[in-house]
Amino acid sequence: MGYKDLRDFVGALERDGELLWIREEVDPRLEITEILDRAVKEGGPAVLFEKVRGHAIPVLGNVLGTHRRMLKALGIARYEEVDERIAAFFDIKQPQGLLDKLRMLPQLAELASFLPKTVKSGPCKEVILGKGQFSLLDLPVCTCWPQDGGPFITLPMVFTKDRASGKRNCGMYRMQVYDEATTGMHWQLHKHGAKHARQALAAGEKIEVAVAIGSDPATYFSAAMPLPDDIDEMILAGFIRKEPVEMVACETVGLEVPANAEIVLEGWVDPAELRREGPFGDHTGYYSLADDYPVFHVECVTRRKEPLYVHTIVGPPPMEDAFMGYAIERVTLPILKRQLPEVTDLHMPPEGVFHNLVLVSIDKAYPGHARKVMHALWGLGQAMFSKVIVVVDSDVNVQDASEVAWRVLANIDPGRDLELARGPADALEHASQFFAYGGKLGIDATKKWPGEGFTRDWPDVIAMDAGVKARMATLWEKNRK
Repeated sequence: MGYKDLRDFVGALERDGELLWIREEVDPRLEITEILDRAVKEGGPAVLFEKVRGHAIPVLGNVLGTHRRMLKALGIARYEEVDERIAAFFDIKQPQGLLDKLRMLPQLAELASFLPKTVKSGPCKEVILGKGQFSLLDLPVCTCWPQDGGPFITLPMVFTKDRASGKRNCGMYRMQVYDEATTGMHWQLHKHGAKHARQALAAGEKIEVAVAIGSDPATYFSAAMPLPDDIDEMILAGFIRKEPVEMVACETVGLEVPANAEIVLEGWVDPAELRREGPFGDHTGYYSLADDYPVFHVECVTRRKEPLYVHTIVGPPPMEDAFMGYAIERVTLPILKRQLPEVTDLHMPPEGVFHNLVLVSIDKAYPGHARKVMHALWGLGQAMFSKVIVVVDSDVNVQDASEVAWRVLANIDPGRDLELARGPADALEHASQFFAYGGKLGIDATKKWPGEGFTRDWPDVIAMDAGVKARMATLWEKNRK
C-alpha cells in the first residue's frame, strides 16, 4: 500500500538515510533555493529546514529529487512495473460469456478500490481558521530566484470542478503570494483550471477553488500528470497507491481535498479580475515574464496543528521536476502506445525541459511513417507543445542521448528529413514568434526506404559477431583479474 501521508514518507526517507536536517536558521528568500539546488545537482537527499527565518513552520524540499526516491514514492522498484500494471488493465476485453465475466471480477474489484473515498474529517482539519483569523504571510513560502516577483507556492494541488459535467480536476499551478489573503493563480491558457475559469467567466460567476499543500507523494505527483479532462487525478493517485485517496469536504466551498493534507486554502477566483504576476524563475531555466493572471481570494485555511510546508524549486536543469517528468513519461507511455502502437519508446531529456525535445523510436512499417508519428504527437494532449520531435528506428535506444545524437546526425539529410509545422506552444515558451503559438520541427532520422525516394543502399551498423564477442568477453575478464 502507499504512504499514509507526507510525514509517513518523510519517516521512510529518514530511516533509509535519505533525509538531511538543516538545523541552522535559513532565509526563505533565496537561501533555501541555494541549498536545494546544490542537493538536487549532487544527487543528494531530501532536505528538511527546521528553522525558517520569520516562520514557525518547517520547510521540506527535494523530496523526489532522485530516481531512487521517485520510485520509492510510487511504491515500485522499477518504472516498468507501472507500465505492466496499466497494460494489464488495458487488456480487459468485452466479456463474451459467464466465464469471461467471472475472470474479470478480480480486476474490476481492483479498479473499484482506486476510487476516492469520502471521509467525515481528517488531519487537515485539526485547525480551522476563518476570514480574519489567518495570514498567508505566516506560511514559509519561498522567493526562489533574485528576479522573482515575490514568494511562490510551487507544489500546490489546485482543485476545481467542470461547470458542465461536475467532474473534479486537480492541477499544479504556481501561486504568487500577494498579501495576507490573496495569491496569483497561474493556470495557463491550455490547462483544465483555466478552462473551468472560462466557463465561470461566460456565466458571469466566480469559480470555487481549494488548494491542498503537502500530501503523500503519490497524490501530489498525480496533480502534475497531464491527464485528459474526464480522468480524475485522485483515481490515478489511488491506482499508484493501491488504495483510495481519502477526501474530505471543505468548510466554505463545494469541493473536497485529500484528508491527509498538511495545509488547505479555500476560496474563489473571479476570472474577470486579473493582477500582474511574476517574473518567476521557471523550469525552462529562464525567467518567465510578468503577465496578468487571475487572483485567488482565500476565505478559510485549515491545517494540521504542526504542519510541514513542502516546496520545490525549478530553474536550470536538472531539478527535482526532471525526476517527476521522467516518472510521468514512464506512466503515460503505455497509454500512448495504445493510441500509437508503432511507438516502442519515448524520452524527454531534462535538457529539453519536457516540451522542447521529444525522442521517439518506432517500428517503421511504411514510407512517411515517421512524419505520421510527429503529427500524431502534435495533435495529442500536451504533446502538442513539443517544439522538436526526433523519430528514430526501434533499434535505437532513446534513453541514451549520446546514441541518439550519433544516429540522428549520421542518418539525416537536412534537405530531405526536416518537417516544419506550426501550432500551439507552451505558455512559457519565450522564443516563439507569438504568445502560445509558434513553429515546430520534426526530424526523421529513421532508415530511408525506396518509397521515400531513397535510391541507394543503406549501410548496416557495425557490430561484432556474437560468438566472438562472447568468447573474447570471457578472455578479457580472465586477463583483467
